[in-house]
Amino acid sequence: MRLRSRAIGEPNGNDATVVRESANKATGNPGITAAAASRRRPWGLRRVLGGLLGVYVGIPVLVKLCPSIMAHMVFAQMFRWPLAPPLSNPEAYGLIGARNFYLPSKDGIQLGVWHILPADLTQRVERKEASFDQALSHSNPVILYLHGNSNTRGGSHRVDLYKIFAGLNYHVVSFDYRGYGDSTGSPTEEGICEDALMVHSWVKKHAGNSPVFLWGHSLGTGVTSKVTRKLCEEGSCPAGIVLEAPFTSTREECSGHPFAQPWRYFPWFDWFFTDGLEANNIYFESDKHVAAVTCPLLILHAEDDFIVPFRLGKKLYEIAKDTRPRDAGPVNFIGYDRSHGYGHKYICNSPALPQVISEFVEGSPQKV
Repeated sequence: MRLRSRAIGEPNGNDATVVRESANKATGNPGITAAAASRRRPWGLRRVLGGLLGVYVGIPVLVKLCPSIMAHMVFAQMFRWPLAPPLSNPEAYGLIGARNFYLPSKDGIQLGVWHILPADLTQRVERKEASFDQALSHSNPVILYLHGNSNTRGGSHRVDLYKIFAGLNYHVVSFDYRGYGDSTGSPTEEGICEDALMVHSWVKKHAGNSPVFLWGHSLGTGVTSKVTRKLCEEGSCPAGIVLEAPFTSTREECSGHPFAQPWRYFPWFDWFFTDGLEANNIYFESDKHVAAVTCPLLILHAEDDFIVPFRLGKKLYEIAKDTRPRDAGPVNFIGYDRSHGYGHKYICNSPALPQVISEFVEGSPQKV
């Protein structure tokens, strides 16, 4: 009988079968060997990278094909806290001496409005010694607040600011543009500016000799600048305006927005993205509007603002200084160090803000 020699460690037929079965179990597939599985792994990574590249290239193409996307990004009226109390009940937001009502704007639009009383008039109205409308003409300054994009007039940082105003014995009138909160319609640049003019007209009608100031935040600074220019040109300039976290124009803000950074150096960035703003007639060119604003102007901006770059607020200040008429009211800029952590919307947390506001209001010419 001939014996077949086998080197030590060499598997016999049965052993080879065991090895193959072990490899199959390791790959999770009885028909795929470990070697075959290792050859297929790079394809999975390639699919992931290919998908990411597709998304990266596809988003600019989608924005170009559907420019209305840019309008939704600018106004962001669909983003609001779903568990917030009804806007018809401002007391649920911690506001004392406040009422909710609605004003008609153009095109049949209904605007939701809050009027918050100065602290020193709250009890008089509660005792029915005066109505809200009558209290508005009691010489206390009136702040017409124009909020930024997303959420409603009931946003937490906005409510915190109202409380500061009321504590300084100022009236506060805040409203939601068309398409925001409980206001009807859909926002456009011309539309929300018309809304602001309509509410301002109502305030002036009831304010008597009370000085009226406009305060805009973020997107609201674009509205404030444009509306104030029109009012000044018509001889009805406000007593003063405050621009909190402003930008120069939506085109420049779009280029500096954090969401745009992955594509900022993408070839033809403007053609893909910022041209969509013009397709929707969105400009908000505050850098042009401030040149015609003759009332006192105060700009507030935090260095760590990650939505509207600090440099844009500073640039707008320099433009205002260089382009406004010589006889225009003063223009001032206050920057907040990044160490405070105020970011885009929490300058309201500054302990010095009440003094800043009162000094600006009391130092402004009381134009009515």
